[in-house]
Amino acid sequence: MWPWEHALVGYLAYSLCCHAFHRESPDGLEAFAVVAASVLPDLIDKPLAWEFGVFETGYALGHSIFVAVPLAIVVGSLARAWGRPRAGLAFGLGYLLHLPADVVDGYVRGGTLEFGIVLWPVAPVETPPTAAPAGFLSEFSRLFAGYREQLLAGELSTYLWLQFGIVVLTALLWLYDGAPVARECLVSGKRTLVSMGSSVRGLRERRER
Repeated sequence: MWPWEHALVGYLAYSLCCHAFHRESPDGLEAFAVVAASVLPDLIDKPLAWEFGVFETGYALGHSIFVAVPLAIVVGSLARAWGRPRAGLAFGLGYLLHLPADVVDGYVRGGTLEFGIVLWPVAPVETPPTAAPAGFLSEFSRLFAGYREQLLAGELSTYLWLQFGIVVLTALLWLYDGAPVARECLVSGKRTLVSMGSSVRGLRERRER
């Protein structure tokens, strides 16, 4: 799955859990945590493989269940100690959903279940020897070419239509939740402007005196 697909699925899943179990929307920290965690495995493995050649494929350390589970427990424990247990839950859910989502996506696209992508280093994905990595941006651009061709041709696959549907559904849910993260940024920006305005008025008053 593409990173933004993981972000959409992660937010959608966590928001639905919040409404189902807490009867409220996620706040800004929780929304940020679930989205950041849902793309973190790709941010770890893809550059290390495609840009620096540390791994043979983009499925290694970050996608390993042997790393994901302990990491989710540690982050969850720290979040609970800091009084934000739901932010820790959001992180764990976002990160742990990434792994089975990639396995399912591989089955949908290629018809095979490749569990090795989440079992590094016990059962890493086997690939034939390749040349030096072309670079993160070059590899990313090559993989994105399939989307670009479908869009330019106007012949969208069922899978792509499904993706568009998830985008619309998640965007609507995010707006229903009050646009977390964006909402907090706007509030913070407003407070900053008000504070700056108050400071300017105070300076003017002191000068007039």
